[in-house]
Amino acid sequence: MQRRRAVTLVLLDPRTGRRRGESTLSRVSEVTDAVQACRSALPAWRALTPRERAQRLTALADAITSRAEQFAASERAGTGKPAAEAAGEVDQAVDLIRFYAQAARTELSPAAGGLLEGHESWVRWEPIGVVGVIVPWNYPLMMAIWRLAPALATGNTVVLKPAESTPDTALLLAELADRTLGSGVLTALTGDRTTGQLLVESDVDAVAFTGSVCGGTDVVARAGLKRTSLELGGNCPVVALPDAPEHTWTEIVAAAVYNAGQSCAAPARVIVLAEHYDEAVEQLGAAMGRHTAGVGFGPLNNADQAARYDRILAATGAKTVFRGEVDVPAEEQDGFWRPTALLAGLPEDDPAITEEVFAPVLTVQSADSVQHAVELANSMPQALAASVWTRDLATALTLTGRIDAGEVWVNCHLVQTAELPHGGRGDSGHGTDLSVLALREYTRPKTITAALRGAWS
Repeated sequence: MQRRRAVTLVLLDPRTGRRRGESTLSRVSEVTDAVQACRSALPAWRALTPRERAQRLTALADAITSRAEQFAASERAGTGKPAAEAAGEVDQAVDLIRFYAQAARTELSPAAGGLLEGHESWVRWEPIGVVGVIVPWNYPLMMAIWRLAPALATGNTVVLKPAESTPDTALLLAELADRTLGSGVLTALTGDRTTGQLLVESDVDAVAFTGSVCGGTDVVARAGLKRTSLELGGNCPVVALPDAPEHTWTEIVAAAVYNAGQSCAAPARVIVLAEHYDEAVEQLGAAMGRHTAGVGFGPLNNADQAARYDRILAATGAKTVFRGEVDVPAEEQDGFWRPTALLAGLPEDDPAITEEVFAPVLTVQSADSVQHAVELANSMPQALAASVWTRDLATALTLTGRIDAGEVWVNCHLVQTAELPHGGRGDSGHGTDLSVLALREYTRPKTITAALRGAWS
């Protein structure tokens, strides 16, 4: 019988725009095989004690560390990130695996108590089963670990589907997991949007998705009654008051251009009081002028993302106050490089405000009062993250309570650690990444109550 020829996807280098390789375009048979491999591995993996799973996850972390340079190079190949950023993200991914390896040993201990006379009750937190994890191209390795580390630590098996443009580290990860965790505990599927849809509709028990609002909506429609955890778009507001610290503008811009602005929690909409507007625009423009594409940050990930940047900046109503520069070698001129841009004087329905640009772009909006600033901050359907900048502690604490977002920073932005939860509201999705709370995303409680009298011989 003739063997079916594998269909492949062309991979492009974001720095040059040229072909750098190819990956398999997985379809029904490949998805079915990957899910079945995880289904077969599930009984043995979930039967391990938390200590035993922790030992294997620690071995995985050690294996990644031993090949850290290869992981960083693979991450950079798919994303175009500066080398230091790629290496730092590998370190963060390893730290997160170690965190969840130990966290699951304590946070999911059965709770017991004599809550009814003559009875004893307890709660077991059990794994859901096979989890489909779909992650984007902006942080391919880190977003995968955010999802799969707590899922694996709690006894689930995982089918990982990376973005079609950044499959490299997912394949490396699956290779090491096969040796350290066991065959089938973590499998990886490469492919496009259709591959992800097939995974959602397959025999998985839960789906963890990180991506766009449109993609998350499609996941929910296809998942039916399966458990879903969604981390979607941000379009995050920044409220900077007249008494903001001196470092405000430089730090807002630094967070906005990190990873070429391709972070769901990146600053996007800067909101200032009217009397402070002109100064804020001047300061932000000066700060953006210190960041050059190709020197300070990398390219956008793909041609579609570059076209989105071009479309939004060309839209009617957009007033470009500042636009930075691109400084790259001649051989990279055709890459997906886009400079910083500061837009001001926009109507509230301008695409640069209502859509998440996902690029090194900031808009500036004027508010008549602090209350109006809060209203503008809460005016978008996304509610992932925000920041408040003021020297007044009472004002800061008040605004953190009034701004609707899953994560609010004060006098900083894009500061995260494994111990603190991250998750959105509204169109930014539901569920929790990071912290011990993420363990609950991949477990379900079982209540057990036993009579103590007259039932035991």
